[in-house]
Amino acid sequence: MTECVPLPDHAASALPGCMPDSRAVAARFAALSHPARIEILRHLSASNSCCCREVVDRFALAQSTISQHLKILVEAGLVRFEPDRQRSRYAVDRAALADVSASLGALINSCCAGR
Repeated sequence: MTECVPLPDHAASALPGCMPDSRAVAARFAALSHPARIEILRHLSASNSCCCREVVDRFALAQSTISQHLKILVEAGLVRFEPDRQRSRYAVDRAALADVSASLGALINSCCAGR
């Protein structure tokens, strides 16, 4: 994890002390907290990129549901959206997933360092 940064005055009461990149890490963990999104990431990882229709065809979920899950993954920075005229493409951001792994590893190490 990165070094702590001072909190803004309005956030000081919510989290005393200093705050590392916890919000970004938490947002990525939250995006990973739904089983469908995990499966979508696995599906996207198997190819360079997919259009929404290809993802919808793989799962027994409505197109609108898949689109919402993809939106959450894109907003968390775990999936890249590449607009195209007819079929926009989605691809896993492998560096972002590696950062999630490193953040989790650092958290585990810091919590278990005294054992």
